[in-house]
Amino acid sequence: MDQSGIDAAAHDQALQGLRRINAVSGAVGSLFAPIQALAVALNHSRPLRILDVACGGGDNTIALAERCRRQGLAVVIDGCDLSPQAVAIASRHAAGRPLGGTFFQADVLVDPLPADYDVMVCSLFLHHLDDADAVELLRRLGQSSRHLVLVNDLIRSPLGYGLAWVGCRLLSRSAIVHFDGPVSVQGAFRMNEALDLAARAGLGGATIQRSWPERFLLSWHRPVGWVAAP
Repeated sequence: MDQSGIDAAAHDQALQGLRRINAVSGAVGSLFAPIQALAVALNHSRPLRILDVACGGGDNTIALAERCRRQGLAVVIDGCDLSPQAVAIASRHAAGRPLGGTFFQADVLVDPLPADYDVMVCSLFLHHLDDADAVELLRRLGQSSRHLVLVNDLIRSPLGYGLAWVGCRLLSRSAIVHFDGPVSVQGAFRMNEALDLAARAGLGGATIQRSWPERFLLSWHRPVGWVAAP
């Protein structure tokens, strides 16, 4: 699904499959808890500003915004993605919902990231990158976030591969998803590897925890007086 020039209908079908997979995985729950804790700690009079980078079809972006709204948490959540097709699909999916956020096109490894977001979120993108690009992504997220970086991604493991193989076939008819799901697990990082990437990116003190189904949540809070690594 990362290939340029992919047929728009096939891309849309694949993103629909991912939407169902993300809903079953409960990824939004793992993201919501630390965002809620940050909101309580900051006690701002303004909404928290959150950017979901490499957001794809925006399913996690929208689900997180709706979860926050249901829980009475004031947020503005935007999403960005390299693919103009994904941005168009996300925008269409969000139309008519009281989300308050927008979707825009950006290459998160090249384009300057806005520096006015309290939280930078990245779901299911890290495993698409090699070590060097993963470190660069984490470094850029840390530089741009005012307070918190959250990275939700796959764990490379035999169990993860099996769950991806079965789950992708049960929850999607897309041949792209059937192929990409297990291959993504093969290309993913183990939890200790993800922590090492964060350390190399200058995100000292990052923590990681396992979440269902065979995913991890990497969290980093900006310390007072922290200066980004060059």
